[in-house]
Amino acid sequence: MEENTKKMLAGKPYRPDTEELKKISSLAHRLSRDYNMTTDEDEVERKAIIDRLFPNHGQNVYLQGPIEVDYGQFTHLGDNFYSNFNLTILDTCPVTIGNNVMCGPNVTFATPLHPLLPTQRNARKQSDGKIADIEYGAAITVGDNCWLASNVTVCPGVKIALLELDR
Repeated sequence: MEENTKKMLAGKPYRPDTEELKKISSLAHRLSRDYNMTTDEDEVERKAIIDRLFPNHGQNVYLQGPIEVDYGQFTHLGDNFYSNFNLTILDTCPVTIGNNVMCGPNVTFATPLHPLLPTQRNARKQSDGKIADIEYGAAITVGDNCWLASNVTVCPGVKIALLELDR
């Protein structure tokens, strides 16, 4: 793993345009598109795509689709993960989702951050002469048994604890 990718995963400023990161994200985008072309009847194909897209997933993962995933390999989906329509995972930092987590439609896990000040945020010339953005991020953790309702956006650095509610 390149030093730049290690910086990204640690939440430190990094360049998103390296060959390694472009290769990983290109594969994830292609696999997301392929998954979105399947239906529930394509169970074997869907499982094969999930296995490639999320190599660190638990058992019984169900994604309704469509899905959009930035890298995939930096996300862990626990056992019995369920997502309704339009799941988005931007995993520039680790996304760790526990067991028995359910997501309603339009849920987003977004780990990337961009500098807030325009002077830091605007594109600038790098030492190699290229114009590049600098990004950073913060990991997301969702504990076991959580339910994320429709249109939830989990922001960078958020940790949601184990949910234990009894009525």
